[in-house]
Amino acid sequence: MKQPFIQRLRGIVRVEVTGAKPERLVNMLSEKRMSVWDIRYVDENRVIFHVTVRDFFRLRPLLRGTGSRLRIRGKEGLPFWLDKLEQRKFFAIGLLGFVIGIYLLSSLVWQVKVEGNEKLEAERILQAAREEGIFRMQWKFKLRQPSELSRGLQSRLPEAAWIGVEVRGTHVLVKVVEARIPVKPPLMNPRHLVASKSALVTDIFAEKGRPLVKPNTYVRKGDILISGILGDEIHTQTVVASGEVKGIVWYKPTVEVPLTRQYKVYTGESKTRSYLVLGSRGIQLTGYGNVPYEQTETIQDRKTLVWRSFTLPIGWLKEKVMEVQLLEQPVDEKEAAAVGLEQAKASILSDAGKHSRVVSEKILHEKAENGKVYMEVLLEVEEPIAEEQPIVP
Repeated sequence: MKQPFIQRLRGIVRVEVTGAKPERLVNMLSEKRMSVWDIRYVDENRVIFHVTVRDFFRLRPLLRGTGSRLRIRGKEGLPFWLDKLEQRKFFAIGLLGFVIGIYLLSSLVWQVKVEGNEKLEAERILQAAREEGIFRMQWKFKLRQPSELSRGLQSRLPEAAWIGVEVRGTHVLVKVVEARIPVKPPLMNPRHLVASKSALVTDIFAEKGRPLVKPNTYVRKGDILISGILGDEIHTQTVVASGEVKGIVWYKPTVEVPLTRQYKVYTGESKTRSYLVLGSRGIQLTGYGNVPYEQTETIQDRKTLVWRSFTLPIGWLKEKVMEVQLLEQPVDEKEAAAVGLEQAKASILSDAGKHSRVVSEKILHEKAENGKVYMEVLLEVEEPIAEEQPIVP
């Protein structure tokens, strides 16, 4: 039978009474209105029942009157638990301190995150949040309601269309939706499109303006490709020239490639260190001493304590420090030359833009010296060559 909660707080004693007539004792307990339950007769002279601590001390005169003997079979309830706890004071103090520590740590704000911002700087948003009382190591009970915090941040950051504040355990998340201000197109003055580099024109498309060159025409830097002046000598009109012009540009980059390649190999030796993490700080528990390896690589595995939907600022960090060796492998001169050529092409195409391509390639000069291959390369690259030039009246 499940004992009532109030009786467990007061304390319960399970007793065994031995005597000539135990039923007489049970009747007397009923007459005295004592709290007795779960009465079970073991045999003719023995009975077992539960009684509260308060009524247990009232049994003595009744036992003498019936000539019975009493034996305690068990104790339950808060008084006995406190008695055991008193015998283990240090354990009780440690347990109480742990519970209080967990409660205090879970009552602090350990991290403030910002999401959704693109143009607004995160530091500016965090500064506004700090002025509204949202910052690390702030007590959560001191925070205002999320709706009030959102309105306060909105007034401090008028560039945002909407700001929401959400408290997730020990983390505070600030969500930002920036206002989309329509971009005003810049005022366009009349202009030409001129060559940005000396090149051989391969393709020209004039969307607006008058083209002055044709494909397979060699142009120098600054030559007008698409003119912004329309009409004849008498009747002229200036426009904003627009279009696309592509041409072949010649490059002569110099490349050097080492004749050895370094790569990393794990030796199998490792050392493990573990930490107790409290917030942003860690207390090392194992793995003391210097790492006896010259070259190392470290892999971290962090776990955070989660209780229900709350992420507590307590966790464990395990680091595995592995020994590595850097080995060198010789590279053939032809392979090094091919690598150098690809490096040169990648560098030129990166500068020329995404609409460029290599038309032809040629190694002009190549030599191996001091453990490296030195090359001079000729690259023909087709790329956009038009740039704007204002028309001066």
